[in-house]
Amino acid sequence: MKKVAVILSGCGVYDGSEIHEAVLTLLAIEQNGASYRCFAPNISQHHVINHLTGEVSEDESRNALVESARIARGDVEDLSELREQDFDALIVPGGFGAAKNLCSFALDGENYQVNEQVLIACQAFAKADKPAGYMCIAPAMLPLIYPKGVQGTIGTDAGTAQLIGARGLVHNDCNVEDVVIDTAHKLVSTPAYMLATTMTEAASGINKLVKSVLLMV
Repeated sequence: MKKVAVILSGCGVYDGSEIHEAVLTLLAIEQNGASYRCFAPNISQHHVINHLTGEVSEDESRNALVESARIARGDVEDLSELREQDFDALIVPGGFGAAKNLCSFALDGENYQVNEQVLIACQAFAKADKPAGYMCIAPAMLPLIYPKGVQGTIGTDAGTAQLIGARGLVHNDCNVEDVVIDTAHKLVSTPAYMLATTMTEAASGINKLVKSVLLMV
């Protein structure tokens, strides 16, 4: 059975992993006959957002690993425990947590960096020539993980694409139900909720991403 590592970034679209993207990813992995294990960095989230009002909860602090356990039903491990050699592939769902906790794209614009622990984990799969999938805003990390000229997509947002392109990503516009495949780097990306307006739309691209990643194993 093919084994997939999934990196989460908290729980909730505005400050952690996009829950629908994460769950649809785990479901698609299972439906394609593979297994998964979830990981998350054991760090404080950048901030906590009240998902009912959209406002920052000024007096509240949450841990990305602890929050990710909500999605994984408690079955999530510290990212420091992730060993690339135990897995065949890597998948990273999106949500603002990918741009606030896994990297600083949402905070620092074109000067963003990837969290050191996340960078080490993701680069391990890249260096081992193992396939990976990144969705939604998570592909912002690609030019800092892979060599300059790596190909990917965040959908069709020209401003966001330009910022990531300045760091070395060759951006391909992509519809919600499709994927961009960089065969040289065994890399698949899809817009998911960068474009999706329904869960069905998000699932169409995510299912294709998971299937494409597993076919590369």
